[in-house]
Amino acid sequence: MHITQASRLALLVLVLAAAAGSLFLWDPRRVLSHGPLTSDVPAVWAGLGFLFVYAIGTLAFFPKPVLNIAAGVLFGIPAGLTLAVVGATVGAVLAFVLGRVLGREALRPLLKGKLLAALDRRLTEQGFQSVLLMRVMPGVPFAVVNFVAAFSGVRLPTFVVATALGLVPGTAAYVVAGASASSPTSPAFLISGGVMIALTALTLVSLRRTRSVVTAPTAQGAA
Repeated sequence: MHITQASRLALLVLVLAAAAGSLFLWDPRRVLSHGPLTSDVPAVWAGLGFLFVYAIGTLAFFPKPVLNIAAGVLFGIPAGLTLAVVGATVGAVLAFVLGRVLGREALRPLLKGKLLAALDRRLTEQGFQSVLLMRVMPGVPFAVVNFVAAFSGVRLPTFVVATALGLVPGTAAYVVAGASASSPTSPAFLISGGVMIALTALTLVSLRRTRSVVTAPTAQGAA
């Protein structure tokens, strides 16, 4: 049976809505704090359980900083950082595959605009550098990057590697903060707090510059 592009897009929206709606039934924070991860279970199973919660949580648009801090609290810095990066990458891949299979062709006509066409061309021709920059640069929503990349011509292996590498700096700050939360005067906690403040400041600057770039053509046209 042939599935139309409109049906594929509707299915994509339905899947994402179901994932987001599931947060009303299960809260990742409650699962992580009261679920089997805190009980006496083998470390391997606890790690796999955390990866599942993290991947589904990111697909459901749950805030990544909360999951990163939980990784540090539950598993410490080395293991927590590894699990957080892998979990976020798995969640990104799930979103990428869903967007590529169900939504890409249906949304291709929207790329006729100059801005969207230029973004699509850049991601297609410079996929690794573009995805890496968007992962490292503060203020770029995680889910948006997943689907923008999926709707472009960037290859999946390129997307995976660039995502994993780009997630490390920001993720490390939150994981370290979670792991050292019991010692708020420790150098590790203070450094991670400073990094998070710097990332927040960079986010605000990035948003301000983005608004200036977007509004500049409008102002020129009005003149």
